[in-house]
Amino acid sequence: MMRPSEPFLTPYLTGSYKNLTIHQVSRQVYPVWTYSNFVILIPCFLLTDYLRYKPVIILQGLGYIATWLLLLFVPGVLAMQFMQATYGIVTASEVGYYSYIYSVISLKYYQRVTSYCRSITLVGYTCGSVLGQLLVSLGKVHYFYLNVISLTSVSIAFLTSLWLPMPQHSLFFHRRDVQSSRAEESSTNNIEVLQDSSSVSGSVSDGFTISDARKRDGNIFLKVLWKLLTDCKECFSSAQLISFSLWWAMGTCGYYQVASYVQILWSHKEPSKNFTAYNGGVDAVATLAGAAASFAVGHVRLDWSVWGELALGLFSSLNAGSVYLMDMTGNIWVCYACYVVFKSSYMQLITICTFQIAKNLTKERYALIFGVNTFVAVALQSILTAVVINTKSLNLSIMTQYFIYGSYFAVIALIFLGRGIYTVVYMKCIKKEDSIAEGSLSERDADLPENI
Repeated sequence: MMRPSEPFLTPYLTGSYKNLTIHQVSRQVYPVWTYSNFVILIPCFLLTDYLRYKPVIILQGLGYIATWLLLLFVPGVLAMQFMQATYGIVTASEVGYYSYIYSVISLKYYQRVTSYCRSITLVGYTCGSVLGQLLVSLGKVHYFYLNVISLTSVSIAFLTSLWLPMPQHSLFFHRRDVQSSRAEESSTNNIEVLQDSSSVSGSVSDGFTISDARKRDGNIFLKVLWKLLTDCKECFSSAQLISFSLWWAMGTCGYYQVASYVQILWSHKEPSKNFTAYNGGVDAVATLAGAAASFAVGHVRLDWSVWGELALGLFSSLNAGSVYLMDMTGNIWVCYACYVVFKSSYMQLITICTFQIAKNLTKERYALIFGVNTFVAVALQSILTAVVINTKSLNLSIMTQYFIYGSYFAVIALIFLGRGIYTVVYMKCIKKEDSIAEGSLSERDADLPENI
């Protein structure tokens, strides 16, 4: 879906329609999304699978509509806080989108359909950003009407979701093997009820079957939760998976924080009252550059198990430098360029982490690790938001905040540079020892007398 108003949210909130101050937007409105996303994420992750995806997709559509109705027609700080809370429901429900696709198609089409879905999402976001920029720059259209277009787009998407077929299976709670066992138990219980029907009244039998079904469903729910915990423990027994998951969580936390408040930084560098904002064009270029970087890294022939952590460290250094320069420069165009570099670098690194984590996991375990990593990222972001933005005693300016975010990525870079160098040296030593062992073994075989 196209949402041309998203790159211009801060100018809209601080403009004539909403009349909020930058202080209100950055400290009272935007943090609500972080906290609501954190609170809703885990329940939404479990309910998405339990309800078999479609209800959560419909909930996401309703969340989109509620978000833009509040943006368009309800004034005040409290209304905008509710708007961010409903948007938190939207982002927490995104897990249902890809999960639904995987549940209704055959395994052999997973890679192709994933590519199609990601491409469509990318095209929709880019087209929305470009459309918004063209309407603002050339058509002099007010930000209010960009939100009207966004509301129309999300409403069409919601109506479309109502026609989606309901999946019969899911990854955890409604797996084929679970459903078959439930069917067997159900048939057994039905036989027992029929046998007892001559001596027990119908009402008592009905009560017995209802309570038995509830107990059975409760047992399945507990079994699934226990399996999730044991699978999570087994997955994180791998040091390499822990390393890439750590970057995923920390990097995503930093990216969300930088991207969430970058419009405020741009407004500080060049107020929209004195300058035509090019937020939409910058977002479109950054997204396309990130997609190109992600595509390119997928075709690089490199042993990522050896060099991956070092690459994470090097490009995290680039992220840190970009954020530092965004903070220190007084030129809005340099700030724009640094954001393009930052976003494209992040998308490249998250791609590396994704395929390194996914390559040795089943579909169910990948979904589990994806949920855990996302939850840790949002938890870290909530802590960072509470300390940097909502601590009243600090009262940090937007410039100081971005200096902290740059330092955050610098710490990530140091961690992974150290870990990456250690991994490369360790693997080189292992290969050297193996080659020496093979050489000595071949010499020993050559010294053995030939059998006569």
